[in-house]
Amino acid sequence: MILRISQKLNTKINAGKLTEMPLNENPYADWSCHLFTVDRTQYIILSNTLSLYSCVMYGRGITDECTFLTRAWGTIRDFTADDGKQFIYRKFVAPSKGTVRFAKALNRSVTGSMNDLIYAAKLSLEDGTSPSDLGYGLNETPLSALIGQEGQKYGHPKEVFSYLASSMGNE
Repeated sequence: MILRISQKLNTKINAGKLTEMPLNENPYADWSCHLFTVDRTQYIILSNTLSLYSCVMYGRGITDECTFLTRAWGTIRDFTADDGKQFIYRKFVAPSKGTVRFAKALNRSVTGSMNDLIYAAKLSLEDGTSPSDLGYGLNETPLSALIGQEGQKYGHPKEVFSYLASSMGNE
């Protein structure tokens, strides 16, 4: 499992020096994570690097790697179950949790798309949306970094996340 964390998040959890790593062979075992603040409250967005399928959790109380990993796994597990993607979590994400490596962002396209998602998240959080409900809207957001199933210019994270499983011969 590769977790690509931002410098801000790395400072918070003290994960050490981040290195560059290629995309994981299992597309579900590569996640990008970023810390952001809304009204003095910290949040962490967890996005599958390839599909940008995202969920959001509170950042409060996370001060080290262990706490971060425990909360991140719980958030991803709960969100995928609530979103009807529990099969994907059980088959592809959960088995890869054994070995975790922290790394730098994959590329500027992923970073830019995550910044777009964070901007949308901030607006929703200011309007009173809870972090646990935030992912549903974010995953319906069309992003130029993604290609839709039928070759559309903009893809939706939820569709691409599901498509990854079917392209691997599952689901």
